[in-house]
Amino acid sequence: MTTPEVMLLPPDANHQRKGIRLSRLAPLILMVSPAILWLLLFVVAPLVYVLVISFLKRGTYGGVVASFNFHNYLRICDPLYLNIYILSVIIAAGTTMLCLLIGYPFAYIIAKANPRNKNILLTLVMLPFWTNSLIRTYGWIILLRTDGTFNTLLTCVHLISHPIQMLYTNGAVMLGMVYTLFPFMVLPLYSSIEKLDHSLLEAASDLGAEPWRAFLRITLPLTVPGIFAGCIQVFVPTLGYFFISDLLGGGNSMLVGSLIRNQFLAARDWPFGAALSILLIAFTIAVIRIYNHFSGSSLGNI
Repeated sequence: MTTPEVMLLPPDANHQRKGIRLSRLAPLILMVSPAILWLLLFVVAPLVYVLVISFLKRGTYGGVVASFNFHNYLRICDPLYLNIYILSVIIAAGTTMLCLLIGYPFAYIIAKANPRNKNILLTLVMLPFWTNSLIRTYGWIILLRTDGTFNTLLTCVHLISHPIQMLYTNGAVMLGMVYTLFPFMVLPLYSSIEKLDHSLLEAASDLGAEPWRAFLRITLPLTVPGIFAGCIQVFVPTLGYFFISDLLGGGNSMLVGSLIRNQFLAARDWPFGAALSILLIAFTIAVIRIYNHFSGSSLGNI
């Protein structure tokens, strides 16, 4: 019985093979390194900076004192801020539901339209992105104020006798959020509906299924990933768009984003503002994890 001979490469050959591997990886490293450097400088470093500040202490006249503590995170649990958290989640959930209820039929119409009309409708969806969102929000102020366009029209047609307080309400904030974030709901829904296999709907029709039953049993389940994606893209930014709540809600609608802004600019309490920012980031990550879990489960069930 013979034993197999083990072929050992000389040291020079091993070094040569390693050199070949490095020469092949060098272009890839050079191509990826600018993006990695960019992320480290402008994403990772600021997040680490905010995380470190959240454990420090506010100075007497503002600024930051290097005194490690957990006081800022304990302040987050203060019942004083509980109403702000609840209101933020309610407005974010309401904005998401309105965008979904309005955006799903709109996305369905776009997906079913002919190519020419489809391009026009998609352009109309993208058109608001061509104008600064702050300017568009000021436009809503002109429409909603007591002497604005809506109240003037309602008064002229004698539907109301006195101006209605539309501005500086939670409804105005939600309206501004829906208007700003509506495209973020429509585009994922459109992408999901357009990829739908229409032969399944034809088969359901041939088997006698009514249109509403085919929609509930086929179209809706198969577009669940688009629904989840659109809801995430609307819900998460709603928590941070402080300028909409400040302009359309005034002092009557304080959301988490506005609270963080006030801590950095007005109260000059950077450590507490940083702690609130970390809380918002953690909440966002948790929502995304929930989205990944349920979207994966829904795809598996389909």
